[in-house]
Amino acid sequence: MQHNQSRSHWAARPQIQIAAALLLAGSGLCGAAFAQATPSQQTETPGNPSVAAPADKPYVAPADFKEWSSSIKLGFQGDAGITVNPSSPRNRRNFGRLFDDNSNRPVLNQFLVTLSRDVDPKATSPDVGFKLQLMYGSDARIVHTLGIFDQLIHDRNQLDIVEANVSVRLPDIFANGLDIKAGIYPTPLGVELIDPKTNAFYSHSYIFNYGLPYKHIGALATAHVSDLIDLYLGIDSGTNVAIGYGSGDNNNRPAGIAGIGFNMLDGKLTVLALSHMGPENSKRNTPFANSAMRYYNDLAVTWKTTDKLTLTTEGNFVRDEGVRAEAWGITQYASYAISDTVTLNGRAEIFRDNSNFFVSNPAGNLDYVAAERGTPSNFITAAKATTYTEFTAGLTYKPSWTPSQLSTLLVRPEVRYDQTLNNSRVFNDGKDRGAVTLAADIILGF
Repeated sequence: MQHNQSRSHWAARPQIQIAAALLLAGSGLCGAAFAQATPSQQTETPGNPSVAAPADKPYVAPADFKEWSSSIKLGFQGDAGITVNPSSPRNRRNFGRLFDDNSNRPVLNQFLVTLSRDVDPKATSPDVGFKLQLMYGSDARIVHTLGIFDQLIHDRNQLDIVEANVSVRLPDIFANGLDIKAGIYPTPLGVELIDPKTNAFYSHSYIFNYGLPYKHIGALATAHVSDLIDLYLGIDSGTNVAIGYGSGDNNNRPAGIAGIGFNMLDGKLTVLALSHMGPENSKRNTPFANSAMRYYNDLAVTWKTTDKLTLTTEGNFVRDEGVRAEAWGITQYASYAISDTVTLNGRAEIFRDNSNFFVSNPAGNLDYVAAERGTPSNFITAAKATTYTEFTAGLTYKPSWTPSQLSTLLVRPEVRYDQTLNNSRVFNDGKDRGAVTLAADIILGF
């Protein structure tokens, strides 16, 4: 069904309350290699978040700007793919999907330009870095920061600033240092990320689409208090919104992030529990928008059981007091490295939209940000509260013959099956309870 929505909560998206999430910790020792590792534990592998490899020798601060600037990097990355729906829906939409919602046609998901300087995680003196990342493509229409380029282009392919931040490493504060990031940055919550090379699949989970923020503007501190524990604390303008009511923030109140990470078994077992809280609805159409809180909570447990097999469990809960809506989800990932070039990936998920509030598809290219802003927007939704499941299997193929000029070359074919568990017919023009899709994408970085 297609509805006219002006609820700004929409594009801000949901997550898990910590209490519910912690119930998953016991079963969380079953999950895939693609969880959001804590910054000190991230490694460079296909489908995983990554940071610069620690230096073998202690970091020495640059003597002058020329030396500091010599480590600035410029990179380019593109991601394009296609999702084939054998049922060929007339509206060409894959329901329950935001980034791969178009069926049976090729899509330029994103082209990234990145200018950056990494801070050294083993710095023995203060270190300063930065990251500026611009995106052009169809993904930008979903991950916009409200008030920044969100009205610039009305076509499917749009322009966005994914990151514009400064990072500071203070090694003498806490046992293993303190990292501070300020500016525009992707949310630290969740397993899947905006950068496609860090994910196992071309398609995204319901949790990533509907249970998490995408970006924040503010400041985030990560305290590495010991080899075991990292603490997170941040303040920002909210979910996917800039600072200042009007074209930016949709209300007049700040939000924030808090959480904890555990690094165990020499980094083979990690737990990351984070919450983002604050008012997220627009003053244009929600009473008490400045006081009605939304709580996003996410728990990710990653266990590298062997050199080849990694398991990740993610739990997610979101509650919005302003519209009395909530949703929850559990996703299980598995990743097995068949060889140096091929990794076999699996994902199984259940996601419950208790209020029929979160899961839907924007009908137009600007409807997602219009809903965030609180102005009229059109969305394709289910007719009632629905429980969704999806099962995805795929490969990450990294050719051994990658040209030296390329920093990244990944091909990710997959097959996916979605189904509702309560007879809601939402797939294939609203005719079916389930849908099968075949997809593949290619990621090139240089």
